[in-house]
Amino acid sequence: MLDKVESNAILDRLPAHLQQYIKPQNYDDYSPINHAVWRYVMRKNVDYLSKVAHESYLDGLKQTGISIDHIPNMYGMNRILKEIGWAAVAVDGFIPPAAFMEFQAFNVLVIASDIRQLEHIEYTPAPDIIHEGAGHAPIIANPEYAEYLRRFGEIGCKAISSAKDYEMYEAIRHLSIIKEAEDTPQQEIEEAEKKVDYLQNNMGKPSEMAQIRNLHWWTVEYGLIGSLEDPKIYGAGLLSSIGESAWCMTDKVKKIPYSIEACKQEFDITKPQPQLYVTPDFAHLSSVLEEFANKMALRKGGLEGIQKLIDSKNLGTIELSTGLQISGDFSKVIEHDGKPIYIQTSGKTALSHREKELVGHSVKNHPNGFGSPIGSLKGINLAIEDMSPRDLRAYDIYEGEKIEFEFEGGIKVKGEIITGTRNLQGKIIIISLKDCTVTYGEEILFKPEWGKYDMAIGKEVISAFAGPADNLSFDLINHKTSTTTIKSKSTPEREELASLYASVRNIREGKNAKFSLDAALELVKKHHPKDWLLFVEIYELAVGKDEKLAKEALSNLQDVKSRRPDISHLIDGGISLINGQLVS
Repeated sequence: MLDKVESNAILDRLPAHLQQYIKPQNYDDYSPINHAVWRYVMRKNVDYLSKVAHESYLDGLKQTGISIDHIPNMYGMNRILKEIGWAAVAVDGFIPPAAFMEFQAFNVLVIASDIRQLEHIEYTPAPDIIHEGAGHAPIIANPEYAEYLRRFGEIGCKAISSAKDYEMYEAIRHLSIIKEAEDTPQQEIEEAEKKVDYLQNNMGKPSEMAQIRNLHWWTVEYGLIGSLEDPKIYGAGLLSSIGESAWCMTDKVKKIPYSIEACKQEFDITKPQPQLYVTPDFAHLSSVLEEFANKMALRKGGLEGIQKLIDSKNLGTIELSTGLQISGDFSKVIEHDGKPIYIQTSGKTALSHREKELVGHSVKNHPNGFGSPIGSLKGINLAIEDMSPRDLRAYDIYEGEKIEFEFEGGIKVKGEIITGTRNLQGKIIIISLKDCTVTYGEEILFKPEWGKYDMAIGKEVISAFAGPADNLSFDLINHKTSTTTIKSKSTPEREELASLYASVRNIREGKNAKFSLDAALELVKKHHPKDWLLFVEIYELAVGKDEKLAKEALSNLQDVKSRRPDISHLIDGGISLINGQLVS
């Protein structure tokens, strides 16, 4: 996909399975109305957020080169972002949480390049360029926060999902798309909301991914920083919402000290949040993240970690104490005294060491699954991985020797040793056998006629995480969604309105316009009386210069307010902003 976008050194590092989500921004597709929406939101935000946002926000707007007047060209933004070690890519709406976080691990901001409709100017449940570009990008100019974001991605993409997490992702993606789309029947929205509600109430025990996604939401998206009495905004969802950024500062929103307990707090993306978490500083975010990571299978491994992978029904990896990594779909574990003594995958499996696939142990070598005992030999205090060459010879663990191992827990391996594979530290990590039989009581786990048997060596499972150890081991270019974002319909009426917005913008920028502000005002009054934002823009240009025109524009805005009371606060906000700037 990178051959279709302007790349740079940071983007060039992205693996192919992440590149599959990238799409061109198609900057020319933004209409003059889209640019007016961006400008209104940004002017309101900068005016208001200068008082309530973390100080990094305004500094970040300057550092990241984000314009208040025009939607940013993110691939132009990349030339500035690279100075702080980051980059940006365009995607189509929500992407799977694991992929989103992995992009962060590569210091890449994922930006949904669509922009909200004028009707949803205050808030949209769908990710858009206002949320991503104006929310996420400025705050990463703070080095401490940027490192938190990168580290969060690094840990988060290893979190194990449940089988239901992807179904929830698809349901939320679908709901966000149809709520943002115009003319969606209310019944369709209600059915989608019911599905999301049902899934939220029937997810079972929250997975690691569900919990870390909660932490992401209450920090990266909806975080406050400072004291409970005087918090500042740093979360992108608040920074990009002119409605919720004001709402969140009222007493109607409960403020809670941020802690690991936030991982248990679910959220609804379609509604304003009833509570928010306040971190004293960015360093505290990293402390909580590490506290959560210490509870993950990534760091604990063991029987629980393997069971999480089995329950996830997704590709995952376990790492043994020798550093050997086994990647595949885990389907079975045999336990003894609370410890795993045998693991089994089904289907394509690969073996790696230090995230690099071992030669001769690709999915082509293990197409039908992989099984191996885990642990120490019965009656021998010294684990195989800790044996010196002399120890190995003494126990007949040697090429050409016929052996009969019995592991603690009762797994028996009988066969002739072909060879062994060592890691860089000299520890045996795989023993290959022929004419091999593996049994557990009366159960036969491997038969000689199945071919060569590769036995993994490791006395314990030290880690279990989502995804493969080596991304090149598997074909991960397989992402398909059941829905795509819905573009606004092009109509003659909308095209005419867009041309009026373009003309007014040209006047503001000192370019040759097709006609005057007076003509633009007359056409809006006559053909587009429900529109309000263009009246605001005309008022802005006329006030202080052409009082008659300004008065007429203001009169029309009052008419729109009487007909559309639901947006009167938006009109008042625009007028106040203009009048306030005149005073200052």
